[in-house]
Amino acid sequence: MAIVQPSVFLKLQSGKLTGDQVLKSQKKLKDLEGVFQDEQIRAALPQESLIYEVQAFMPIAEGKSGGLFFGNSTIYPGKIGAEYHMTRGHFHSNLDTGEYYWGVKGEGILIMMDEDRNVWAEEMSEGSVHYIPGKVAHRVANVGEELLVFNACWPSDAGHDYATIAEKGFAARLVEVDGEPKLVDS
Repeated sequence: MAIVQPSVFLKLQSGKLTGDQVLKSQKKLKDLEGVFQDEQIRAALPQESLIYEVQAFMPIAEGKSGGLFFGNSTIYPGKIGAEYHMTRGHFHSNLDTGEYYWGVKGEGILIMMDEDRNVWAEEMSEGSVHYIPGKVAHRVANVGEELLVFNACWPSDAGHDYATIAEKGFAARLVEVDGEPKLVDS
């Protein structure tokens, strides 16, 4: 019986994952066409600008029930017009599945929307814990001047439905009004 080293490590202060099994992706401005309200401003900015990065540890096949995935996201500070840098947002393909997010560093807003298009939001900061129930779309915006880093844990059979949000959007957008983040109707 052997005792082995874990294949993945979490750096607690940065929220980052290390290890050969860590999947990584980046979203640059060129990848986010249609996400921000002002497409003209988005298209005019440098398209190679990094908006957010995602790391994931997915030790079993995606779609297989009974497992958990773990990851983190880093959203860079900035705005497109008055709208904060944010993730694309998604429902889960398996609508009944929930997810946890928790803040590692920075300041953000978790924006949620149910199937009836009711929208609400929660402030994110270091140590904040957020439960996202099933049947709720979610996206995160960085409202601070530094990197926003948060970790996540979700069921291996949750899946991601980005198409619904790409087609219909969120019913509200997070914009800066008088120096403060505010949800406004889309």
